[in-house]
Amino acid sequence: MRALVIGWASFRHGEATAGDVLSMRRVDEALSTMGMEHDLAWSPVYRPGDVNYEEVDPARYSHVVFVCGPAHGWQIREVHRRFAHCHRIAVGVSVIDPEDDTVTGFDQVFPRDQGKVGTPDLSLGVPTDQVLVTGVILAPPQREYGESGRHAEVHASVREWIAGVDCARVPLDTRLASSDWERCETPDQFTSILSHLDVVVTTRLHGLVLSLQAGVPALAVDPVAGGGKVSAQADALGWPALVPAEEAGDRDVLDSWWRWCSSVQGRAVAALRALPADNGLMRDMVKALKTRPVR
Repeated sequence: MRALVIGWASFRHGEATAGDVLSMRRVDEALSTMGMEHDLAWSPVYRPGDVNYEEVDPARYSHVVFVCGPAHGWQIREVHRRFAHCHRIAVGVSVIDPEDDTVTGFDQVFPRDQGKVGTPDLSLGVPTDQVLVTGVILAPPQREYGESGRHAEVHASVREWIAGVDCARVPLDTRLASSDWERCETPDQFTSILSHLDVVVTTRLHGLVLSLQAGVPALAVDPVAGGGKVSAQADALGWPALVPAEEAGDRDVLDSWWRWCSSVQGRAVAALRALPADNGLMRDMVKALKTRPVR
């Protein structure tokens, strides 16, 4: 008696959604509770190194449990073919056509919906861990810096590094638009998003400034060799979490500042930087406006 748990997150040409994975987690917990030995199969694209659906020996299993998603398509037919000797159960699936061979191929089907008749999805109520919500704000190419610009290399390093950090990543853009729903239309909308984040990783000047205005620690990475406006702004604000372009490929440096930004100290320092500053630029502008022009 050994079961193989399969879902769309198990197929190389499938997809792993949060709901799929949580539903498989629910089945995993149920099988563990009943004491049935089992394996969860994962796509080699999604979880390389884990149990691979394509490589398991079907003879090891007495049962197959297919979880979540539509009971439809050639990949489920392949499950029926490879595991024809197993007792095959589908649970929490959508049944579009009850007469389809992908559905009738199962010995038992427990759908979450069949037509307009539904039952709560398996993902509902599955416990999850809370992780840091992290905004990622990357600058566009800034050609004004000429050969000093290291944007492509820096951004490649940042993307590769952040992909390995256990956090909820939210890609953001400071550019506003009135006709593009994927962007904010007003600064108020943008800063409202920032206020709900735990940390920001950014290569943009305003990514740094507006994060601190919201009291959110920002790990600032300067994409300009030798230091550009991001470094100058970090200096002006007395903000320590700055990584120069030359060190953007050093994971230890990024990890160290990530830990600091995530700490109580990092949040406390960010909260202090959110206070209104005595802005010398405004004083200079007002003074210039009061100066009578010489004709």
